[in-house]
Amino acid sequence: MNLQTKYLGMKLKSPLVASASPLSNDVSKVRQLEDAGASAVVMYSLFEEQIEHDNQAMETFLEQGTDSFAEALDYFPTPDEYYNKEAEDYLEQIHRLKKAVDIPLIASLNGVTPGGWTKYARKMQDAGADAIELNVYHIATDFGMSALDVENIYIEDLKSVKYAVTVPVSIKVGPYFSSFANMAKRLNEAGADGLVLFNRFYQPDIDLEALEVMPNLQFSTSTEMRLPLRWLAILYGHMDKCSLAATTGVHSSYDVLKLIMAGADVTMLASTLMKNGIGRLTEIEMEMKRWMEEHEYESLDQMRGSMSYKNVKDPAAFTRANYMKTLQSIK
Repeated sequence: MNLQTKYLGMKLKSPLVASASPLSNDVSKVRQLEDAGASAVVMYSLFEEQIEHDNQAMETFLEQGTDSFAEALDYFPTPDEYYNKEAEDYLEQIHRLKKAVDIPLIASLNGVTPGGWTKYARKMQDAGADAIELNVYHIATDFGMSALDVENIYIEDLKSVKYAVTVPVSIKVGPYFSSFANMAKRLNEAGADGLVLFNRFYQPDIDLEALEVMPNLQFSTSTEMRLPLRWLAILYGHMDKCSLAATTGVHSSYDVLKLIMAGADVTMLASTLMKNGIGRLTEIEMEMKRWMEEHEYESLDQMRGSMSYKNVKDPAAFTRANYMKTLQSIK
């Protein structure tokens, strides 16, 4: 049974990719991911705020006393030379993981505002990352910012990272665009080597006793897989050489098979591994092979895109007709 696939120009032994999670903090856990069947690993994210925080702190430190003791500044490093601990720890983790495993390692860079943080993509590449996943997480709270302004942030961030590196760059985005099909087209034309659908925008909660806004992290469920499934099916065949990755809600072999049929090149898993253990990867792979054998599929290429918008008998099932049928099905 051939589960091989290609993603970002890399040949992978299967579509099962471990997505960004705390598991990549631990070298031994990443080894376990490889042993369990992960074909690649996306590292936890390095955030723009982590990079900029230390740089700003250093600039503030250097500015103190400049009026009285300007000559003393010769003894201090410039901001560019300043040791950014969180960023340097991240780069060192790339070094450690590359020595520990043979599967591709995809570094994750999370940011949104224009600035020097994108230069860390090059540092990630130099540290050994096989690819970069640009994770753009932006909540547009400025009432004067138009939809086009928001879209342009994504395009410019992508171009900045692409300019900095030679390794493949994927971009992980959320679904909240006025016209996602057009946005995907623009990202493809801007040079994205892959689209990762979709970013989960974690929602805040309110603590009624403390009267504070609190973070509230909840694992995904298989139901959430339907959103990327729909858009993978719509985009399949329209993205030129841009790979398509599904993330959010991938918990079972059935989820993986459905997403491949919709058009995904790879499927990324995190929640199910955190909940059920890394060994869940092995179970999913075995279940996939069993299903493919029973249904006489010899490879993923045979099924990829077979249930996409352009290949199904009733493509309207992916759009408004599905909405009506769903409502009518409620008894």
